[in-house]
Order: sequence, then structure tokens, then C-alpha cells
Amino acid sequence: MATVSPSECETFPTWAYALQLPHDARAARVARVTLRAVLAGHGMSQLQETAELLASELVTNAYRYSDGPAALRLRGLGGDRLRVSVWDTNPHIPPPFDNRSQPLCPVPAEAAGGRGLFLVRHYAENWGGYPLGDDLFGRGGKLLWCEVGSEAAGQVAAA
Repeated sequence: MATVSPSECETFPTWAYALQLPHDARAARVARVTLRAVLAGHGMSQLQETAELLASELVTNAYRYSDGPAALRLRGLGGDRLRVSVWDTNPHIPPPFDNRSQPLCPVPAEAAGGRGLFLVRHYAENWGGYPLGDDLFGRGGKLLWCEVGSEAAGQVAAA
């Protein structure tokens, strides 16, 4: 019998929650409610405004630009850091997530949309996306993610 202990470098335990979302206009609201509950349960309510905006934008993007289900994953990274990931069935990585080296350009004021992922890039401490290959169940698609922490807390309210 062997005893396994956590790594000494892990001062905060990590956790993860996953939520399956149907292709439904109400999915972003359900994701926000779930996010609030998770953050409150882990004593991370200071991240709520920023994380809620970013999760809502990612889920809304999944609903608007894919025709299948989506999934939200919330993962505590230790301390007061959170990773929000959204999977959807469309493999296309949209701008500005398709080129991390491009500077963040403003969206024209007269544009009807296109601000969501720019908001994610602006308010997230880190972000990214990648296409997923088809698996045995034919569920390729893409994963877009972002991270928020104490540095991002309150930025949305201040703006």
C-alpha cells in the first residue's frame, strides 16, 4: 500500500465543473446563473462581474455561430484564479482569437455586433482557442477559453 500526498507546491486545491448546454437562446443565462453559484460556493464572488461577462460572451458566441450543443467548463486554478472554457460544434476559430499576435482593434461604433470576443480579450488575463479534431462520436468543434483572477476583478464595473 502506498500513501499519496498532494504536491507541496499546491497550496490551493483546484476544482472543475462542467455544464452541458443545448442549442438554446437561454443557454447564456443558465451559464451565468451556474457561474454565480460556483463562484459563491468557492468564496470567489469578487470575480463574478468579470467572469460572468466573459462566460456569457463565450456561450453566446457558441449559440450564434454553431448549430449544435455547447459545454461550459469552470475550473479553479488555485488561489483566486478561474478558467472559463466553452466548447461548441463549429471548428472555426473566430477573430480575434485566431491570431494572438494581432493588436486589439476597436470595433466600429456603427457595427451591429462583433464586440463579444474583443471584450473577452480585453478583460481576461489570459485567453486562447483551438480547433478539436473529430472523436469517435463525431464531436470535433473548438474550445475557446479565458482566465480571470484578482487583477481582472472589478474591471468590468470600473468600465
